[in-house]
Amino acid sequence: MPLESSHSFPSSTRSYVAANVRRCRKAKGLSQEKLGELAELHRTYVSQLERSKANISIDGLERIARILGVETAELLQPPT
Repeated sequence: MPLESSHSFPSSTRSYVAANVRRCRKAKGLSQEKLGELAELHRTYVSQLERSKANISIDGLERIARILGVETAELLQPPT
């Protein structure tokens, strides 16, 4: 049975990251622009990340987690 294309179904992990980054960013009172600046990412990339439109590297996810004061694994969990 052939594997399905990644475009044929949504990534639940990507949506978890999106929701968790947005929640944590807002809780810290950071704009997308400021988070991007601190994480060395462009503001539009942060926006795409929070809308599940972009994938992020492990290194980028670790930088964001450190800035948000959470463990990287927390950003990968289903949102609470």
